Amino acid sequence: MITTRRTVVQGIAALGLAAVSPAFPEAAFAQSPTAADLGVAGPLGDVWLGSADAKCTIIEYASMTCSHCAHFHATTWPALKSKYIDTGKVRFSLREFPLDPLATAGFMLARCDGADKYYAVTDLLFSKQRDWAFTDKPVDALSKLMKQAGFTQEKFESCLKNQQIYDAVNWVKDRGAEKLGVNSTPTFFINGQVQRGAITIEELDKILAPLVGG
Repeated sequence: MITTRRTVVQGIAALGLAAVSPAFPEAAFAQSPTAADLGVAGPLGDVWLGSADAKCTIIEYASMTCSHCAHFHATTWPALKSKYIDTGKVRFSLREFPLDPLATAGFMLARCDGADKYYAVTDLLFSKQRDWAFTDKPVDALSKLMKQAGFTQEKFESCLKNQQIYDAVNWVKDRGAEKLGVNSTPTFFINGQVQRGAITIEELDKILAPLVGG
């Protein structure tokens, strides 16, 4: 059974999170944002993977409850990481663009230990998305899953009541929508050029080859 927005909101509200529905621009920007605009990190900073000297930079805006984002991270992400990021050809960062309160909660948990467990938690939540995001009791399922990442129940609840992290996650989302024209997930900026949707590794190969030298 797919969880309704009301069920999610009620569950998250019990842990002290406000239920804010996203409001995004109807149309994307006609032009790509400037490098300066893209370079502005959120209050908690970007968490980068790959060499700072890489010829190509990829910034992904995603939602933890987005099935297309989960598909990308299941099918394309492993090859992107091994072929381009781990080899120093691409520098990558995942930015928060939660589409609902439950997605906000997922990102808050990923940020709870700073940068140390960011990708460990986001990878876990994407890979197990159907086990927690689309259940009758998503908060309980999320709590159970986070124990695999070393969270106690006390830490889980404390993190989801952290106003600073909550505000920071939503700052990134709001700026992405207002300044960069992000209105769907996943959205990628590849050396500043926008690509929307769960792009395949074959499609990425064609884009990246001229940028990184084959």
